[in-house]
Amino acid sequence: MNNPLRKIIHCDCDCFYASVEMRDDPSLRGRPLAVGGRADQRGVVATCNYEARRFGIHSAMATAQALKLCPELILIPTNMEKYRTASRQIMDIYRDYTELVEPLSLDEAYLDVTDSPHCKGSATLIAQEIRRRIFETVGITASAGVAPNKFVAKIASDWNKPDGLFLVRPDEVDAFVAALPVKKLHGVGKVTAAKMNGLGVDTCADLRSWSMAKLQEHFGSFGARLYDLCRGIDYREVNPVRERKSISTEETYTPDVPDLPACLALLPELMEHLQGRIKRSNAEKFINKLFVKLKFNDFQQTTVECVGYAPNLAIYTHLMETGWLRASRPVRLLGVGVRLGETEQVEQLSLFDERATH
Repeated sequence: MNNPLRKIIHCDCDCFYASVEMRDDPSLRGRPLAVGGRADQRGVVATCNYEARRFGIHSAMATAQALKLCPELILIPTNMEKYRTASRQIMDIYRDYTELVEPLSLDEAYLDVTDSPHCKGSATLIAQEIRRRIFETVGITASAGVAPNKFVAKIASDWNKPDGLFLVRPDEVDAFVAALPVKKLHGVGKVTAAKMNGLGVDTCADLRSWSMAKLQEHFGSFGARLYDLCRGIDYREVNPVRERKSISTEETYTPDVPDLPACLALLPELMEHLQGRIKRSNAEKFINKLFVKLKFNDFQQTTVECVGYAPNLAIYTHLMETGWLRASRPVRLLGVGVRLGETEQVEQLSLFDERATH
């Protein structure tokens, strides 16, 4: 339920990968820095520091475009092992205060500290202590939001970034959310926000004048969620176990893969990587579908999937052929994966169920 007495913290580190790199090489501080793939290999920016953001650079931007915006940008390749080490330290700190920790990424998590005995039960003091310990232990800064629910806590953590803390008390939620632009609502992207603005809705206060029926008429099943969010209502619990829905591996190729035989020749290596990931996740018994993903050189993307219970080269070959024939052109990205069910699979079927996403 939407318990006004719940104490939720959303905590994440400020430009995590970039912060770790600046910690290890202080000469990078104060200079525009991005962590990601090389421009000549169609790389993208994974994270950038605040100096780089002033040039309009952001995560998921093509590295080539980032370098056009800021020619003096320093680009560092990702070092996942180093970030995972920092992540383990951060998550251990979170779990010192509550078992109810829901990780969202390597550095970001929700914490439910409603029943935590630490810091005299004060969520604000716990958040302050967590931030101090991350700085002392890991050597990077973190920001936190404290609120009665996940939605408001996540927005609050962004309020005083970087290296900030923001508290929204239960009696402040209504006014805090009313003033928010609709683009801040969880699930509202640029397209939906533009649609709302076109309908005269700019803030959550504007959205509150709409009935549930009108919201559902314009936004489908998402309308009911919007009805709650614009009022600061969020019933979601902090879930310490995040269910994995799929495991996959994909590769971007430079130059493009020219034809179907060349795509099929790459399948065994992709499948080998996938099997390693499945084994490390102990997910073998939960596989219920196999899929392939292709992104063509015109950026059209398609996915083909079928029922299956273990990676199988013959089935992946069939799926790859089906997907490639939808565009019959050079390919820039190939991926193979499995979808996971919640229960172990005990019977095996071989029914094809092909779906495309364009």
